[in-house]
Amino acid sequence: MVKLTLKPDERIDQLYSQDIQIIQSPEVFAFSLDAVLLADFAKLPLRASSQTVDLCAGNGAVGLFMSHKTHGKIAEVEIQPRLADMARRSVALNQLDDQMTVYEGDLAQVNQWIPKDSADVVTCNPPYFEDLPDSQKNPNRYLAIARHEILTNLATIVATTSGLLKMNGKAYFVHRPDRLFQLLQLMAANRLAPKRIRLVHPKPNKEANMVLVEAIKDGKPGGVRFPAPVTVYDAQGNYTPEVEALLYGRQ
Repeated sequence: MVKLTLKPDERIDQLYSQDIQIIQSPEVFAFSLDAVLLADFAKLPLRASSQTVDLCAGNGAVGLFMSHKTHGKIAEVEIQPRLADMARRSVALNQLDDQMTVYEGDLAQVNQWIPKDSADVVTCNPPYFEDLPDSQKNPNRYLAIARHEILTNLATIVATTSGLLKMNGKAYFVHRPDRLFQLLQLMAANRLAPKRIRLVHPKPNKEANMVLVEAIKDGKPGGVRFPAPVTVYDAQGNYTPEVEALLYGRQ
């Protein structure tokens, strides 16, 4: 059993569909459904020699939730020291130290830890909102940085992703639909060809509020697939079977 010291505002939560525990704090950061959906959407090579990198890792949720998909290494990159510390302790809590490494720092400097053109997969659940002069930001600095492009931006994230990936490596993003066109433009400028795009709707007959995108570095243009969308809640307000299974496992 791993001995763990929790800070006063922290708790241990579990993703019940997997045997994964994660340190959370409502004061600092708690993962949401987008992390679970991104981890499910991403396809990782099984082989032990593979390298996956998760950018904007937060408290490590996406990397932890993908860890069962591969025998390879997973690197997590997070700029906020408190969140990187939470991620490291969650990795230790799940006894995944041999597989997972947390790097604390700016993703733009990622090549000091991970060489260019070396990753098989890069995932990212980035800040969704641009840092505009008139944008309303959470007064909590941790949450503001997680939600707004204060310390990085989409152009840097996409360029860094492409630089990390091997030729034919895969990138996976989750973002807001209103920024999909911008994301696709940046991907095209950085040798990333979109291959799968899946919309996420909060309820039936509601507009999509998230989009999942898969891209291949130096992939051939065209051939984009649009799988059936994810719907989170049914008309009665209950999780749909797909989302229920992702959160709690098959009943």
